Amino acid sequence: MRIALFATCIVDAMYPRVALATVRVLERLGHEVVFPPGQGCCSQMHVNSGYLQDALPVVRNHVKAFNAADYDVAVAPSGSCVASLGHQQPMVARAGGDEDLARRAEAVAGTTYELSQLLVDVLGVSDAAEQLGSWFPHTVTYHPSCHGMRLLRLGDRQKDLVRSVAGVEFTELPDAEECCGFGGTFSFKNPDVSAAMAEEKIGNITATGAQVCTGGDASCLMHLGGAISRTGAGVATVHFAEILASTRQNPLEVTGPVELSIPGPTGRRHRTQAATGSTAGSASSDAPAAVAADSGESR
Repeated sequence: MRIALFATCIVDAMYPRVALATVRVLERLGHEVVFPPGQGCCSQMHVNSGYLQDALPVVRNHVKAFNAADYDVAVAPSGSCVASLGHQQPMVARAGGDEDLARRAEAVAGTTYELSQLLVDVLGVSDAAEQLGSWFPHTVTYHPSCHGMRLLRLGDRQKDLVRSVAGVEFTELPDAEECCGFGGTFSFKNPDVSAAMAEEKIGNITATGAQVCTGGDASCLMHLGGAISRTGAGVATVHFAEILASTRQNPLEVTGPVELSIPGPTGRRHRTQAATGSTAGSASSDAPAAVAADSGESR
């Protein structure tokens, strides 16, 4: 299958290792991953702040980028961005009087999956250890992000995949369905409320005794990770794609900055420079450079 990667702007700008992990997992299953050039934001930041006219060209750009690409399905490592495609983009187009754009946006959204949706519902992955070779010897808890839970109805897809990773000792998060307090621009407009919500969530995370809190949205994990770092709790926040990509041969490191380690040409391990770069070179019509260089990983 030919799969288009919708990296999302926060992953591309701040957490490109999450896109790299997504590519690794899909290629390990034998699929080709392409990166439609020109893609950018999904527009939810604009929409959630009420700027529908400003969101319109952002929607046009997304639809244009993915209409121009040749792929079977698209995937994003973000529940909120995938939800925005179907929940907001057609609405923005219609509010701007562009019905043709609305229909094309609906078509793009209809073939775009959140990563766990694609893995479970389309590709039939139910056992990450068996089917992906995933290995992560840590105690893990899981925070379900609001859009994935409430708009996409992901249920336990992400959590079940993490639980099936070899080496994972899973602990349930109390009051997991409660928001972490990020909410995009909500955290800027209502910082005190946002911080209070994060504090309550972090209390529940630390109560589990987990070393790692995982989830499916880099934005929520960024919010929680930043707040946790100020408490000295010592809990790492890691996107579930990175846990799935971790293997015995190429394990995810969770001491210091959390990032995937990529064996170099000599076979020795070194930290990936992709952690501070763009994902644009991570997946293309050819084999992604970073993944192709990862010759030490079993696929």
